[in-house]
Amino acid sequence: MPAQCAICGKQRKVANIVSHSNIRTKSLQRPNLQNVHLVINGSRKRVRVCTRCIRSGFVAKAP
Repeated sequence: MPAQCAICGKQRKVANIVSHSNIRTKSLQRPNLQNVHLVINGSRKRVRVCTRCIRSGFVAKAP
């Protein structure tokens, strides 16, 4: 399962950690994904959604 939001498609980003001596080391920044139960086409499914989509109201959680 990829580290990707099912709603907006937000993925991981590649960034650099820069030390005091200006040496750059690659690192990954992953989105904050949560497992949420949603009602999709009348059935209850568990999808991985980023917290921004949950906060913005793009998803309605299943009861």
